[in-house]
Amino acid sequence: MTVELTISIIIPVLNEERQISGTLASLTEALGGGVEVIVVDGGSQDRTVEITKRFEGIEVIESGLANRGAQMNAGASIAHHDVLLFLHADVKLPSRALTAIRLALSDDRVSGGCFELRFPEDEHRSLHLVASGINLRTRLFRTATGDQAIFVRHSVFTELGGFEPLPLMEDIQFFNRLKRFGRVAILPEKVEISPRRWIQRGVWRTVLLMYALRFGYWLGFSPARLKRYFLDVR
Repeated sequence: MTVELTISIIIPVLNEERQISGTLASLTEALGGGVEVIVVDGGSQDRTVEITKRFEGIEVIESGLANRGAQMNAGASIAHHDVLLFLHADVKLPSRALTAIRLALSDDRVSGGCFELRFPEDEHRSLHLVASGINLRTRLFRTATGDQAIFVRHSVFTELGGFEPLPLMEDIQFFNRLKRFGRVAILPEKVEISPRRWIQRGVWRTVLLMYALRFGYWLGFSPARLKRYFLDVR
């Protein structure tokens, strides 16, 4: 008899009072039955923690450090389950996400993976073109960012030493190490991501900035230097 993999969903947050309620509400049906949700706050000054504590069955820890990599490591350090799924506060999982993860990891050669992504259906066509481009890049180069709900076997995460506490690019750096460790699965099910960053800064301007930052990282510029050009949007 095959034992079903258990999953810990870890959500790093910072001043996410506008997003966190909808994200957690979408996860409540999955709680129990081998699924836990851990929210790691990085020192929010708004009502993020207060709102999160209203949800029964969700563990909240306050790291006091506004660094996404460090927050995700803190969540992983208290996680109990076989698989770690790292979810941004403004990202919603598809209905079959956990089933898809378990199916992918039923192959022992797969160490982890990510999802493709999409924007809400009613958003401008330009955003859907952006999503298609990101998904194509993901399939071709087998790379991922944190928006794509990266998942990994808990044992592999421990062996890799977790995320490096970089100010930027911690997700890309981790996924690149994960690829070298073993196979990664790119799941066709799509997470829905918020368009807030693209809307605030402009769709194509944001696309150019994102690729410029990735190119700079590839050239060897430090994440701390690149962070100066990155726009945090809450």
